[in-house]
Amino acid sequence: MNEKYNVYLVSDSTGETLDRIFLSIKSQFSNFEYNKKEFVFIRTTNQIDKIIEECKKRKNTIILYTIVETKFAKYINHESQKNNIPCFGILGSLILNFSKLLNQKAIHKPSAQHVLDENYYKRMEAIQYTMSHDDGNKTDEFQETDIILFGVSRTSKTPTSIYLANRGYKTMNIPLVPNQSIPKDILKNSFNKCIIGLIADPHRLSEIRRNRVALMKDSVPSYADIENIRKEVDESLKLFKKNSWPIIDVTRKSVEETAASIIKIYDIKNKR
Repeated sequence: MNEKYNVYLVSDSTGETLDRIFLSIKSQFSNFEYNKKEFVFIRTTNQIDKIIEECKKRKNTIILYTIVETKFAKYINHESQKNNIPCFGILGSLILNFSKLLNQKAIHKPSAQHVLDENYYKRMEAIQYTMSHDDGNKTDEFQETDIILFGVSRTSKTPTSIYLANRGYKTMNIPLVPNQSIPKDILKNSFNKCIIGLIADPHRLSEIRRNRVALMKDSVPSYADIENIRKEVDESLKLFKKNSWPIIDVTRKSVEETAASIIKIYDIKNKR
């Protein structure tokens, strides 16, 4: 049995960046057993001392940190080394290298990425728009959207839309339901909109839908029936091909991977 590690994520901000980096790191190791604990808005030596004291009481501890204030970054490094605790700064060397490359000093300001600038307000607007245009709502307002996603049930339309919104893209998603027509105005104007079709393997969809039905305690046998799902996917493919909409198979893709493909399609379309 592999040893279990105690991973401490220490950030002087919200910890979002560090958490994403750790997710990327751990995904590279198939036998990495761990317990994770997060500490955010760490900006005093007192706070760091408490973390070090807790680490000393446990075995197999690892500290990962994103602390941009040089004084505190050096302090957590020094205290970790003194107590033989593996400690890795995620941003330090990268900021230093950029400082040399750009020939200017970094401001070393915690949460600098969360400044309320134009991009921040753009993201907030995109999130509000996307949430109110989820699951086929307010399709008459499609002219305001950046991206429209079509797909049968459980093809990750909503989580992908929300992820795109967090990147600043107003996203509308519309479910393809048997015997339910698509808004005609969207079909008429699809040539000047970034419309993308999402599909998935019918067997995978059937499994997801069965779990959904069990969770919701609903009784809709056709919803998870593999033959019905095959028909739904086939019909959606015909629709996408008929309208020359790009198609993304989300079966083995994470939401992040799907969103990255969508953004690439969006950029290509808008450069024409």
